[in-house]
Amino acid sequence: MSKDQPIAAKNHNLFIILSALFITNALMAEFIGVKILSLEKILNINPLNIPFIGDSFLSLNMSVGVIIWPIVFIISDIINEYYGRKGVRKISIIASLLIAYAFIIVVFSTQSPPADFWLSNNSVDPDGNPFNINFAYNSIFRQGMGIIVGSITAFLVGQLVDAYTFHYLRILTNHKWLWLRATGSTVISQLVDSFLILFIAFYLLGNWSFVQVISVGLIQYIYKIAIAIVLTPVIYWMHYIIDKYLGKERSHEMIELATSA
Repeated sequence: MSKDQPIAAKNHNLFIILSALFITNALMAEFIGVKILSLEKILNINPLNIPFIGDSFLSLNMSVGVIIWPIVFIISDIINEYYGRKGVRKISIIASLLIAYAFIIVVFSTQSPPADFWLSNNSVDPDGNPFNINFAYNSIFRQGMGIIVGSITAFLVGQLVDAYTFHYLRILTNHKWLWLRATGSTVISQLVDSFLILFIAFYLLGNWSFVQVISVGLIQYIYKIAIAIVLTPVIYWMHYIIDKYLGKERSHEMIELATSA
Protein backbone atom coordinates (compact mmCIF):
# COMPACT_ATOMS: atom_id res chain seq x y z
CA MET A 1 0.00 0.00 0.00
CA SER A 2 1.30 3.45 -0.95
CA LYS A 3 2.34 5.78 1.85
CA ASP A 4 -0.04 8.41 0.48
CA GLN A 5 -3.11 6.16 0.69
CA PRO A 6 -3.74 6.54 4.45
CA ILE A 7 -3.32 10.32 4.09
CA ALA A 8 -5.73 10.44 1.15
CA ALA A 9 -8.22 8.35 3.14
CA LYS A 10 -8.03 10.80 6.05
CA ASN A 11 -8.62 13.74 3.70
CA HIS A 12 -11.58 11.94 2.16
CA ASN A 13 -13.08 10.92 5.50
CA LEU A 14 -12.70 14.43 6.90
CA PHE A 15 -14.49 15.96 3.93
CA ILE A 16 -17.34 13.46 4.21
CA ILE A 17 -17.79 14.12 7.95
CA LEU A 18 -17.72 17.91 7.50
CA SER A 19 -20.08 17.69 4.52
CA ALA A 20 -22.52 15.50 6.44
CA LEU A 21 -22.59 17.96 9.35
CA PHE A 22 -23.01 20.87 6.95
CA ILE A 23 -25.86 19.34 4.93
CA THR A 24 -27.69 17.93 7.97
CA ASN A 25 -27.77 21.25 9.81
CA ALA A 26 -28.66 23.23 6.68
CA LEU A 27 -31.52 20.84 5.90
CA MET A 28 -32.83 20.89 9.48
CA ALA A 29 -32.69 24.69 9.57
CA GLU A 30 -34.83 24.88 6.44
CA PHE A 31 -37.55 22.61 7.83
CA ILE A 32 -37.78 23.89 11.39
CA GLY A 33 -37.56 27.47 10.17
CA VAL A 34 -41.31 27.79 9.55
CA LYS A 35 -41.80 28.54 13.25
CA ILE A 36 -41.11 32.03 14.58
CA LEU A 37 -39.91 32.00 18.17
CA SER A 38 -39.90 34.73 20.80
CA LEU A 39 -36.59 35.20 22.59
CA GLU A 40 -38.39 37.37 25.12
CA LYS A 41 -40.57 34.44 26.19
CA ILE A 42 -37.52 32.18 26.41
CA LEU A 43 -35.81 34.77 28.62
CA ASN A 44 -39.09 35.32 30.51
CA ILE A 45 -39.09 39.07 29.93
CA ASN A 46 -41.72 41.46 28.62
CA PRO A 47 -41.68 42.28 24.90
CA LEU A 48 -39.09 45.00 24.30
CA ASN A 49 -41.17 46.82 21.67
CA ILE A 50 -38.27 49.05 20.67
CA PRO A 51 -39.52 51.95 18.48
CA PHE A 52 -38.44 51.23 14.92
CA ILE A 53 -39.34 52.55 11.47
CA GLY A 54 -42.53 54.61 11.42
CA ASP A 55 -45.11 53.22 13.83
CA SER A 56 -43.49 49.77 14.00
CA PHE A 57 -41.73 48.20 16.97
CA LEU A 58 -38.76 45.85 17.18
CA SER A 59 -39.13 42.69 19.27
CA LEU A 60 -36.87 39.65 19.65
CA ASN A 61 -38.69 37.41 17.17
CA MET A 62 -36.88 35.20 14.68
CA SER A 63 -37.09 31.91 12.82
CA VAL A 64 -36.30 28.78 14.85
CA GLY A 65 -34.04 27.67 12.01
CA VAL A 66 -31.71 30.58 12.71
CA ILE A 67 -30.70 28.92 16.01
CA ILE A 68 -28.60 26.25 14.30
CA TRP A 69 -27.31 28.34 11.38
CA PRO A 70 -24.13 29.25 13.30
CA ILE A 71 -23.17 25.57 13.09
CA VAL A 72 -23.41 25.85 9.31
CA PHE A 73 -21.13 28.93 9.40
CA ILE A 74 -18.51 27.11 11.44
CA ILE A 75 -18.49 24.02 9.24
CA SER A 76 -18.41 26.17 6.10
CA ASP A 77 -15.38 28.09 7.38
CA ILE A 78 -13.58 24.88 8.34
CA ILE A 79 -14.23 23.40 4.89
CA ASN A 80 -12.93 26.61 3.35
CA GLU A 81 -9.83 26.49 5.55
CA TYR A 82 -8.83 23.00 4.41
CA TYR A 83 -10.51 22.54 1.02
CA GLY A 84 -10.77 26.10 -0.27
CA ARG A 85 -13.50 27.92 -2.17
CA LYS A 86 -14.02 24.96 -4.48
CA GLY A 87 -14.83 22.72 -1.53
CA VAL A 88 -17.39 25.16 -0.13
CA ARG A 89 -18.88 25.81 -3.55
CA LYS A 90 -19.22 22.09 -4.23
CA ILE A 91 -20.89 21.25 -0.93
CA SER A 92 -23.14 24.35 -1.10
CA ILE A 93 -24.47 23.34 -4.52
CA ILE A 94 -25.00 19.76 -3.35
CA ALA A 95 -26.80 20.98 -0.22
CA SER A 96 -29.03 23.29 -2.30
CA LEU A 97 -29.99 20.42 -4.61
CA LEU A 98 -30.74 18.17 -1.64
CA ILE A 99 -32.86 20.88 0.00
CA ALA A 100 -34.80 21.27 -3.26
CA TYR A 101 -35.23 17.49 -3.45
CA ALA A 102 -36.45 17.39 0.17
CA PHE A 103 -39.00 20.12 -0.56
CA ILE A 104 -40.31 18.13 -3.55
CA ILE A 105 -40.75 15.02 -1.38
CA VAL A 106 -42.52 17.07 1.29
CA VAL A 107 -44.90 18.56 -1.28
CA PHE A 108 -45.71 15.04 -2.48
CA SER A 109 -46.31 13.84 1.09
CA THR A 110 -48.68 16.71 1.90
CA GLN A 111 -50.65 16.16 -1.31
CA SER A 112 -51.09 12.42 -0.76
CA PRO A 113 -54.54 11.39 0.59
CA PRO A 114 -54.55 10.31 4.27
CA ALA A 115 -55.79 6.87 5.39
CA ASP A 116 -59.16 6.96 7.16
CA PHE A 117 -57.96 4.96 10.19
CA TRP A 118 -55.06 7.38 10.66
CA LEU A 119 -57.48 10.30 10.76
CA SER A 120 -59.80 8.38 13.10
CA ASN A 121 -57.07 7.27 15.50
CA ASN A 122 -55.85 10.85 15.81
CA SER A 123 -59.19 12.68 15.71
CA VAL A 124 -58.90 14.24 19.18
CA ASP A 125 -56.10 15.98 21.05
CA PRO A 126 -54.99 14.99 24.61
CA ASP A 127 -57.73 17.25 26.04
CA GLY A 128 -60.46 15.60 24.00
CA ASN A 129 -60.92 18.44 21.54
CA PRO A 130 -61.51 17.70 17.83
CA PHE A 131 -58.22 17.49 15.99
CA ASN A 132 -57.43 17.26 12.28
CA ILE A 133 -54.02 15.60 12.15
CA ASN A 134 -53.77 15.83 8.37
CA PHE A 135 -54.29 19.59 8.51
CA ALA A 136 -51.68 19.85 11.29
CA TYR A 137 -49.22 17.71 9.29
CA ASN A 138 -49.67 19.83 6.19
CA SER A 139 -49.47 23.09 8.14
CA ILE A 140 -46.13 22.12 9.65
CA PHE A 141 -44.44 20.60 6.62
CA ARG A 142 -45.94 22.43 3.68
CA GLN A 143 -44.24 25.67 2.77
CA GLY A 144 -45.22 28.11 0.08
CA MET A 145 -43.27 28.30 -3.16
CA GLY A 146 -42.01 31.72 -2.08
CA ILE A 147 -40.36 30.27 1.03
CA ILE A 148 -38.83 27.43 -0.97
CA VAL A 149 -37.40 29.73 -3.64
CA GLY A 150 -36.28 32.27 -1.05
CA SER A 151 -34.63 29.64 1.16
CA ILE A 152 -32.62 27.99 -1.58
CA THR A 153 -31.61 31.27 -3.23
CA ALA A 154 -30.54 32.93 0.04
CA PHE A 155 -28.69 29.82 1.19
CA LEU A 156 -26.70 29.40 -2.02
CA VAL A 157 -25.90 33.09 -2.48
CA GLY A 158 -24.98 33.47 1.20
CA GLN A 159 -22.64 30.48 1.11
CA LEU A 160 -20.88 31.63 -2.04
CA VAL A 161 -20.41 35.12 -0.59
CA ASP A 162 -19.07 33.55 2.62
CA ALA A 163 -16.63 31.35 0.69
CA TYR A 164 -15.16 34.17 -1.37
CA THR A 165 -15.01 36.59 1.57
CA PHE A 166 -13.22 34.01 3.76
CA HIS A 167 -10.76 33.29 0.94
CA TYR A 168 -10.07 36.99 0.36
CA LEU A 169 -9.52 37.64 4.07
CA ARG A 170 -7.17 34.65 4.29
CA ILE A 171 -4.97 36.12 1.56
CA LEU A 172 -5.22 39.58 3.09
CA THR A 173 -4.14 38.34 6.55
CA ASN A 174 -1.52 35.91 5.19
CA HIS A 175 -3.19 32.89 6.88
CA LYS A 176 -3.29 34.66 10.26
CA TRP A 177 -6.19 35.68 12.48
CA LEU A 178 -8.61 32.82 11.87
CA TRP A 179 -11.12 34.61 14.10
CA LEU A 180 -11.14 37.58 11.72
CA ARG A 181 -11.64 35.42 8.64
CA ALA A 182 -14.47 33.47 10.25
CA THR A 183 -16.28 36.44 11.79
CA GLY A 184 -15.64 38.77 8.85
CA SER A 185 -17.02 36.32 6.30
CA THR A 186 -20.09 35.72 8.49
CA VAL A 187 -20.74 39.46 8.94
CA ILE A 188 -20.81 39.99 5.16
CA SER A 189 -22.49 36.77 4.00
CA GLN A 190 -25.25 36.84 6.60
CA LEU A 191 -26.08 40.42 5.74
CA VAL A 192 -27.10 38.95 2.39
CA ASP A 193 -28.68 35.72 3.67
CA SER A 194 -30.68 37.18 6.57
CA PHE A 195 -32.53 39.72 4.44
CA LEU A 196 -32.60 38.00 1.03
CA ILE A 197 -34.73 35.05 2.16
CA LEU A 198 -37.28 37.32 3.85
CA PHE A 199 -37.32 39.75 0.93
CA ILE A 200 -37.99 37.02 -1.65
CA ALA A 201 -40.27 34.76 0.39
CA PHE A 202 -42.35 37.25 2.32
CA TYR A 203 -42.10 40.58 0.46
CA LEU A 204 -41.82 39.79 -3.25
CA LEU A 205 -43.81 36.54 -3.10
CA GLY A 206 -45.67 37.06 0.19
CA ASN A 207 -47.66 39.67 2.07
CA TRP A 208 -45.13 41.14 4.51
CA SER A 209 -44.43 44.85 4.54
CA PHE A 210 -40.88 46.03 3.86
CA VAL A 211 -40.66 47.22 7.47
CA GLN A 212 -41.51 43.70 8.74
CA VAL A 213 -38.78 42.25 6.51
CA ILE A 214 -36.23 44.72 7.87
CA SER A 215 -37.25 44.25 11.53
CA VAL A 216 -37.21 40.44 11.54
CA GLY A 217 -34.12 40.32 9.32
CA LEU A 218 -32.28 42.71 11.62
CA ILE A 219 -32.96 40.58 14.72
CA GLN A 220 -31.84 37.43 12.90
CA TYR A 221 -28.71 39.15 11.62
CA ILE A 222 -27.74 40.47 15.05
CA TYR A 223 -28.27 37.01 16.56
CA LYS A 224 -26.13 35.31 13.91
CA ILE A 225 -23.26 37.75 14.35
CA ALA A 226 -23.41 37.56 18.15
CA ILE A 227 -23.38 33.75 18.15
CA ALA A 228 -20.62 33.67 15.52
CA ILE A 229 -18.44 35.75 17.85
CA VAL A 230 -19.32 33.64 20.90
CA LEU A 231 -18.53 30.42 19.03
CA THR A 232 -15.13 31.60 17.76
CA PRO A 233 -13.30 29.31 20.26
CA VAL A 234 -15.16 26.35 18.71
CA ILE A 235 -13.51 27.08 15.35
CA TYR A 236 -10.07 27.04 16.98
CA TRP A 237 -10.95 23.83 18.80
CA MET A 238 -12.05 22.15 15.56
CA HIS A 239 -8.90 23.42 13.87
CA TYR A 240 -6.83 21.83 16.64
CA ILE A 241 -8.69 18.48 16.42
CA ILE A 242 -8.31 18.35 12.64
CA ASP A 243 -4.61 19.22 12.83
CA LYS A 244 -4.14 16.36 15.29
CA TYR A 245 -6.07 14.00 13.01
CA LEU A 246 -4.29 14.93 9.79
CA GLY A 247 -0.90 15.71 11.27
CA LYS A 248 0.67 19.17 11.33
CA GLU A 249 2.55 18.75 8.07
CA ARG A 250 -0.41 17.49 6.05
CA SER A 251 -2.72 20.06 7.63
CA HIS A 252 -0.39 22.88 6.61
CA GLU A 253 -0.14 21.49 3.06
CA MET A 254 -3.94 21.40 2.71
CA ILE A 255 -4.30 24.97 3.97
CA GLU A 256 -1.64 26.13 1.49
CA LEU A 257 -3.41 24.34 -1.37
CA ALA A 258 -6.77 25.74 -0.27
CA THR A 259 -5.36 29.26 -0.34
CA SER A 260 -3.96 28.93 -3.85
CA ALA A 261 -7.03 27.16 -5.26
